[in-house]
Amino acid sequence: MSSDILSTITSPADLKGMSYEELSLLSEEIRDFLITKVAKTGGHLGPNLGVVELTLALHRVFDSPRDKFVFDTGHQSYVHKMVTGRQDGFDRLKQRGGLTGYPSQAESEHDLVENCHASTALSYADGLAKAFTLHGEDRHVVAVVGDGALTGGMCWEALNNIAHAKNPVIIVVNDNGRSYAPTIGGLADHLATLRLNPGYEKVLDLVKDSLERTPLVGRPLYEALHAIKKGIKDAVAPQAMFEDLGIKYIGPVDGHDQAAVESALERAKKFNGPIIVHAVTRKGNGYQPALDDEADNFHAPGAFDPLTGKSLAAPSLKWTHVFGEELVEIASERSDIVGITAAMPESTGIDRLAAKYPERAYDVGIAEQHATTSAAGLALAGLHPIVAVYATFLNRAFDQVLLDVALHKLPVTFVLDRAGITGPDGPSHYGIWDMSVFGVVPGLRIAAPRDAATLREELREAVAIDDGPTIVRFPTGSVPAALPALRRVGTVDVLSEADRKDVLLIGVGSFAHTGVAIASLLSEQGIGVTVVDPRWVRPAPAELVDLGRGHRLVVTVEDGVRDGGVGDAVSKLLRDHEVDVPVRDLGVEARWIPHGTRNEILAELGLTAPEIATKVAAWYAGVTAKA
Repeated sequence: MSSDILSTITSPADLKGMSYEELSLLSEEIRDFLITKVAKTGGHLGPNLGVVELTLALHRVFDSPRDKFVFDTGHQSYVHKMVTGRQDGFDRLKQRGGLTGYPSQAESEHDLVENCHASTALSYADGLAKAFTLHGEDRHVVAVVGDGALTGGMCWEALNNIAHAKNPVIIVVNDNGRSYAPTIGGLADHLATLRLNPGYEKVLDLVKDSLERTPLVGRPLYEALHAIKKGIKDAVAPQAMFEDLGIKYIGPVDGHDQAAVESALERAKKFNGPIIVHAVTRKGNGYQPALDDEADNFHAPGAFDPLTGKSLAAPSLKWTHVFGEELVEIASERSDIVGITAAMPESTGIDRLAAKYPERAYDVGIAEQHATTSAAGLALAGLHPIVAVYATFLNRAFDQVLLDVALHKLPVTFVLDRAGITGPDGPSHYGIWDMSVFGVVPGLRIAAPRDAATLREELREAVAIDDGPTIVRFPTGSVPAALPALRRVGTVDVLSEADRKDVLLIGVGSFAHTGVAIASLLSEQGIGVTVVDPRWVRPAPAELVDLGRGHRLVVTVEDGVRDGGVGDAVSKLLRDHEVDVPVRDLGVEARWIPHGTRNEILAELGLTAPEIATKVAAWYAGVTAKA
C-alpha cells in the first residue's frame, strides 16, 4: 500500500482534521510501514502494531508537547515517533547514529521519559501532575501503561498516591493480555474478567439515574443500594479496586475502534481528577505472522522476511539456550531446584524448565523485587531458587539482594542474561552495572563464564554453594568458540602463557577470548603475556595474588563499569597483600553510551584487541623504563 496519507503527517497537528475514513487508511499505512522497516532493522514490532489507533487518538485528543505523554514501557512508542516527524529515522532504527528504539529527549520535544524499565510511568505522571498543579498550569498528563506493567509494585505505590493527590492524571491501560510473555497475576485475570462484561457500568449508571429521579426515596435508596452495587461490581468485574482507590474508571474500550477510543479519551480529558481508560488491544494486530506467534506476538524480532515473518538470522548457539538446557539437566538431578523469572520466560531460558517441570517454574510478572524476596522465601524453605533476569533489571532489586537474601546467607542463584554492552536497546538496557553494584554485597559471589562449557560448569558450581547468594552473568548473542584452559590454578583458568612473565592479563567473561588475541599481538613485539580467566570474579580470587606477584604489569579487561568493577577489586586485593606490581584496568566508562551494535560500542570505547594491545605495550614500556 502506498503511503499517500502517511507521507503528509509531519506533526500531531496534521491528524486533527482527518475523517475517520482517512484515519482508518492511515492506520493501515502505519502498520505496513512498521512491518517493512522493522523487518530490515529488527525492533519492537508486536507492541506497536497494537497501539496504532490508540496513539492516533492520543495525539488527536491531547496537545503534545504541552500535554505530556509518558509511555510504560517506551517500546510501544514507534507510532508516536512516526506522527511527531520521525518517519525518515526508521531506516536506521536502533542503529548507530539512527533512531532509538525508545523515547529520546534528544530526538524530539514530544519525548519526555527515556528510562524504559517497566512500571515507572505512573510515578513520573504523579510528579508531573503535582508540579503542574503547583504552578497553576492547565496541562494534561497521560501515562500509557501496558497491562503487564501493572504487575510491578511501583505502579501500585503510584496509584495510591495519584488517588490521594486527586490531581488530573489520565492513565491509559493498554490491555493486550501480555507484557513480554502472557501476563501473569491476579490483576491480569481481573482485566480479562472485565473484558467479558463490558456493559456493567452502563447498567449501574442507568440504575443510579433512575433512582435519583425518584422523589424522596431516590437518594436514600441509592445510598442503601450502594453496597449491593459494589457487590455486583466486585463479583462481575473486580476492577472496582480502582474506584475503591478513588480513581474513576472508563472501559473497557475497543482499542482498535478509533471513534470509541477518542470518545473515552475526551471524557477522561474533561474529568478533573485521576482516571483510568481501559483500552483492549491485540499485540501484533494487522500482521498475521505476529498474531500466529503464540510465544510473544513478534514482541522484538530481529530482521525477518516481511511476507512470511521468518527470521533472517543465521542459526547459532545462544547463551540463553545453553543456560536453559543446563538448568533442565540440573533440575532433573536435584528436586530442590526451582526457577523464577520476571515476565520473560523465553528471553531468559526459564521456559525450558517450565516445559519439563511446570510446577517448579514461576513467572511473577514484571516484579524483580518480589522475585528476589520470593526466592529468599523459597530458599528459607530448603529449595535452591534460580532467578533469571536481564542484567539491567536486577539493579531494581539491589535492596532485596542485599538484605533479604545476602543478609540471611541464603542460597539463591541469580542468572543475568544480556550482561555487559548489549547494543541496540541503548543505555537503559546495558547490563554494565552488576559487577560493580553487586560486588559490594557481603558473601555474594559472581561468575562470568567465557564459553558454553564454562557456563555449564559455573552454573553447577553456583547451585552447589549453600551459604550465600551467587550470580552467573553472560552477554547477549551467540556463544563464542570453546576456549579450553591450559591449566587451572585454584579457581583461575590459565588460557595462554609465554616463557617471559611480563604481563598478567585478566580477561573477564567474554573478554577472555580478547585476552588471548591480545597476547598473540604482543608476542610479536617480544612481550610475554599470561592470560587468565578468573571465572569467579567477585570477590577477586586469592590466586591472583601470586600470579600478579610473578609479573611486571597486571591488566584487567571487563565488560562492566570500571568504577568499583573487577579491576578495582583486583587492585585492592594486590594492595592488601602488599604486592606492588602496577595495575591498569580497562572497562566501560560510567556514562550514558548511545545505542549501536556491541562491536561498534566496544570500538568506540577502545575495547578491541588491537587497541588494547597498543595500550598495554605503552604501559609496559613505561614500567620497564622506570626499572
